[in-house]
Amino acid sequence: MAMGINGTPHANEPRPGQCLRTYLREEGMLGVKKGCDGGDCGACTVHVDGVPVHSCLYPAVRAAGKNVTTVEGLASGGTLHPMQEQFLAAQGFQCGFCTAGMLMTAATFDDAQKENLPRNLKGNLCRCTGYRAIGDAVLGVSTEDADSCGQVGASQGAPAGRAVVTGTARYTLDVDPADYPGLLHMKLLRSPHAHARITSIDTAAALRLPGVRAVFTHQDSPKQLFSTAQHELFTDDPDDTLVLDSVVRHVGQRVAAVVADSVQEAEAGVRALVVSYEVLPAVLDPENALLPGAPAVHGDKDAAASRIGDPAHNIVAELHTELGDVAAGLALADVVHQETYSTQRVQHTALETHAAIGRLDGEGRLDMRSSTQTPFLTRRALCRVFGLPEDAVRVVAGRVGGGFGGKQEMLTEDIVALAVLALRRPVQLEYTRTEQLTASTTRHPFTIRLSAGARRDGTLTALAVDVLVNTGAYGNHAPGVMFHGCGESLAVYQCANKKVDARSVYTNTVPAGAFRGYGLSQMFFAVESAMDELAAGLGMDPMEFRRRNMVRSGDPMLSTSPEPEEDVHYGSYGLDQCVDLVDDALRRGAERYREAGLAELGTDWAVGTGTALSMIDTVPPRGHFAHSVLELLADGTFKASVGTAEFGNGTTTVHAQLAATALNSRAEFVAVAQSDTSLTEHDTGAFGSTGTVVAGKATLLAAQDLAGELLKVAADGAGADVAACRLVPGAVDCAGTLLPLARVYELAALAGRALRAEGRWGGTPRSVAFNVHGFRVAVNRGTGELRILQSVQAADAGVVVNPRQCRGQVEGGIAQALGAALYEEVLVGDDGAVTTDILRQYHIPTFADVPRSEVYFAATHDSLGPLGAKSMSESPYNPVAPALANAIRNATGVRFTRLPLARDVIYLGLKAAGA
Repeated sequence: MAMGINGTPHANEPRPGQCLRTYLREEGMLGVKKGCDGGDCGACTVHVDGVPVHSCLYPAVRAAGKNVTTVEGLASGGTLHPMQEQFLAAQGFQCGFCTAGMLMTAATFDDAQKENLPRNLKGNLCRCTGYRAIGDAVLGVSTEDADSCGQVGASQGAPAGRAVVTGTARYTLDVDPADYPGLLHMKLLRSPHAHARITSIDTAAALRLPGVRAVFTHQDSPKQLFSTAQHELFTDDPDDTLVLDSVVRHVGQRVAAVVADSVQEAEAGVRALVVSYEVLPAVLDPENALLPGAPAVHGDKDAAASRIGDPAHNIVAELHTELGDVAAGLALADVVHQETYSTQRVQHTALETHAAIGRLDGEGRLDMRSSTQTPFLTRRALCRVFGLPEDAVRVVAGRVGGGFGGKQEMLTEDIVALAVLALRRPVQLEYTRTEQLTASTTRHPFTIRLSAGARRDGTLTALAVDVLVNTGAYGNHAPGVMFHGCGESLAVYQCANKKVDARSVYTNTVPAGAFRGYGLSQMFFAVESAMDELAAGLGMDPMEFRRRNMVRSGDPMLSTSPEPEEDVHYGSYGLDQCVDLVDDALRRGAERYREAGLAELGTDWAVGTGTALSMIDTVPPRGHFAHSVLELLADGTFKASVGTAEFGNGTTTVHAQLAATALNSRAEFVAVAQSDTSLTEHDTGAFGSTGTVVAGKATLLAAQDLAGELLKVAADGAGADVAACRLVPGAVDCAGTLLPLARVYELAALAGRALRAEGRWGGTPRSVAFNVHGFRVAVNRGTGELRILQSVQAADAGVVVNPRQCRGQVEGGIAQALGAALYEEVLVGDDGAVTTDILRQYHIPTFADVPRSEVYFAATHDSLGPLGAKSMSESPYNPVAPALANAIRNATGVRFTRLPLARDVIYLGLKAAGA
């Protein structure tokens, strides 16, 4: 067999049944990505004789005698393909994992196909961007800021942009085989039962199979309990997990690991394992988990040692607090709203699944490359589990293909480390899409019983919530999501009487974990729905009702404690601007709506608007640490070493811009090295929206110190006063004499001075960020069909470091939140198994599903953030679902209280209400 790959003959025979995707990757074409292996996501798209195909479905043997083009071959002679240029000019990517496939599909479009992108891009999914930037890229709309030096306030392109569009950006498993000689592959046997005790595992047949090198069971597992959740303080989460356990607590929990020479041989080894189980009673519903006599999911744990609130009664953590007197506040109210709201499980669905590849380096150190948002915390967790000193473990994150909180977990690294340490050979584990959907983590489902009251003048008199959180089989993030969710969602409103009763509960279902918004999106769905109901009861405009009750700068931000969190301040305040920006946009939208004649939809259609607001602390509590190093290189450029990870959040760009601003240089002169525990001191990680306001502040401090050192060296070399010297791009101007930075480096070297500076930040004091969303929708009363006519979000991000990038973060948050609001749901069957186990069953938004949103930024300057910036990666998600529910309520008069708001749900709800 022979095929041409990017113009070069390749004669290696494919294995029987091998798909073209794996064949191409084995031939070194690492730009071809795996996102689903089911033809659903398009990340593996290549051209076969000029026709785009999903290579995961295309048998490699069919490519014999044909010409295959991958993203690496799209450019010609070093000149980018026009579509690659367009994706750079529009920055049509964030994490970039889907970009190669998007490019390969779009590169074949003619003008007619470009006129119908919703149809013609339906086979390519993106989880990050919200598709607007991709649409701009395909149509050749440039948004680049080509004339800027890339300092703060400029829409600087991502430093990795060219690597992303050429397929040379290296994600977790895009490694050179020569660096991992003798690489073995791992596959996992997973539990078929929701709750069972393993009584025996017969490994003999598996070990006799060709290529199988080892089988690991609970008998090989370290005895140290831990949590897969990664936080600065590991004590924030209960220790309830083992690498391999003799008791399985949900369908899909790992039972054993088979390591073999190939993935296929490891899979055969898994099939050959014979396991006997003692099936135990299971509880799948959180309400039932609290009943007397309910099966105890972790009844074998000691509460104090594991930090589980009440293991005998399935309670991981609980909160019971009251500010004022809620009963009295309700009695004073002229309007009372009482309702139960519920939110569903949602999967992160990052296009790159969880993966890790480990080895022992030349010094015997465990070297782990993983798809993680928290390399330093993962290193600490591995050391704790395996009893290793910190210097015996290195963790590196390459470019990460999406995170959204799902990679703030240790789900692959521990089991890979077990195998590497035992076998002394490199081992790789990559989740399938089905494993990702059924056995990783989800957003926590919430049930919220809410009571709220208001007086005729629009004053809130009471706000109380009784919250039940389903954390699934393990308590990773259970306390934090519950506490955080009940925090800012209540604190954003001034009310003398507030009450929270909340419990996070174990069930024998797929574990929940960290997810964008971290509990706030669930709580704001209830709270913001209630604000609209109170306003309706009072006959008041919902935005005016919010204006009367929302916190103002200087107001205490109280949930249910009489004292605000001491390190949370109004570094800046832009909520009022956000409310006004959305209000104004919806008014202008009404005019456009009338002019466009959309009011003539027909009598079956009802039109309405809805809004919601949200607030978020810009940094997690109890410390979040970062360390950055800035140094001048011999060629006069700079190197920034930072610990935080890049997964489409744009931190690499932000760090280059912050450093360039402090050094009065150009962002392109700052190279950023990151996500490697050998580069810097401790970094807590890229979660909780901290990439800019914590890690970025450390980089800014380092750059400011380095700027001072540069001026001193230049002044000495020029014989000038330091006060007469100033930095300019590429040089120091000393009273009119320009010293190139390369010369400044030489002068420092001659003097024995290292032009290197360090910055550290500990995440406190903290500010608050705000987001307000508005929708105009049309609802068909007869069918339940929903059309979004207008979507608008205003964000208070302080000084926006990179407007194009920040807009992309907002748009991506809106798109992901719309999926959760409208149709995404991880469904669990009566046996505890996840039934939505492929992307065709778990639908995430496609190009056609996402409306273009208007995005506005408040004009604020935060006194706590770096150069006035605030966080803006999680928070855009939070107000979307309640704003949509409020718009549907305004259009139809029917309040929907459960997510998702799928078409059949709307239809049945309208029918039941007689609407």
